[in-house]
Amino acid sequence: MDLLEYQAKELFREMGIPVLPSQRIDRPKDLKALTIPYPVVLKSQVYIGGRGRVGGVKFVENTIDAIAAAQAIFNLPIMGEYPKMLLAEAKYDADQEFYLAITLNRSVRRPVLLGSQHGGIDVQSAMHEMQHVIVEQDFSPYYARRLALKMGLQGQLIESVSAIVEKMYQLFIKHDLDLIEINPLGVSATGEVMALDGKVSANDDALARHPQLVSLITKLGGNPPEPGALALVNMEPNGQIGIICNGAGLTMATMDLVEQAGGVTASFLNIGGETRWDTLPEVFKQRLSEGLEILAQQKSIRVILINLISSLVPCDEIAEVIVTYTKRRLPQPQPLAVQSPLRPENTIFSTLNRGPELVIRLAGCQSDRARTLLGNAQLSLLENLDEAVTEALSFIKAELTET
Repeated sequence: MDLLEYQAKELFREMGIPVLPSQRIDRPKDLKALTIPYPVVLKSQVYIGGRGRVGGVKFVENTIDAIAAAQAIFNLPIMGEYPKMLLAEAKYDADQEFYLAITLNRSVRRPVLLGSQHGGIDVQSAMHEMQHVIVEQDFSPYYARRLALKMGLQGQLIESVSAIVEKMYQLFIKHDLDLIEINPLGVSATGEVMALDGKVSANDDALARHPQLVSLITKLGGNPPEPGALALVNMEPNGQIGIICNGAGLTMATMDLVEQAGGVTASFLNIGGETRWDTLPEVFKQRLSEGLEILAQQKSIRVILINLISSLVPCDEIAEVIVTYTKRRLPQPQPLAVQSPLRPENTIFSTLNRGPELVIRLAGCQSDRARTLLGNAQLSLLENLDEAVTEALSFIKAELTET
């Protein structure tokens, strides 16, 4: 179960992780009673990332501008989700922005510390610089310091960031979390560190052991949305590419690459990252199957680009879902109105309704078996996202050439 940012920061405060003065906003008029001095930042409270890039985060200087900005944010869907509340927070001048996280690696069954000197909205573009340290034995300050050194930190920053990582780990263990993330960790010109944004994902199966966490969620009104129909997000009416990804960051990075290559995204679906509270292998596969059907019904879409990174579901099981979809969508032969007068016994079949082309990029285990399964269905598996984007655009160009 994911917590909203303001709920995560409540846990940060209890653990001594520095956060800014903030106030929950349930409706725009609440800003008239704001106790935080301006300027402030207003943040949409949704369960997915990428808010800043689509207008879900706004800086304001006075009450009039704040109310207008709040009204706009409340009416702005992010990945198909509307916020039920906002977070008003004091503005912070960060000289640097770092990324810190602790997650449970299912493959090695150990906590992993993650860190990078490149945080904020650009963290996805610097994933190759992400440093990690596996906590192989009982945790000690050694692990936090080792991460800080691998990140390339020097001087007082080593001690400051290490102290934050230690408190993050204490919180991770205390509440049986699946993920705790600070992005960004702001660093001022004087070396002060501040958790400017935070994400916490709790393990559903462990909630019974943590009444304090349940109480916090209930007190702050944090019931996550029930899993239901996928939220299709329409981008451009003239677009011809549909995108399916898992995770907001991966989705936005894929759309950026499509745009940079000259493509136009018609619609996209984020079927949910693996830290979602409702993510199980069967749920993941069901959402993929439903997502393919939803995009295939969009008349403007000529290509569906599937970009999935999964440690929860092996690539071969994902491939099976895709192959099943293609068999289900395979049209029945339909004779054309005019048959050959010379050989009427031969039926000429129409292939008009075969649906969008599929371009598939999967990352995870069992990729070789997935490639075989897809190959038997006359589909290709690509491991490189740039190649997948290029192939998607080649289908569009080929169709334009034919017409």
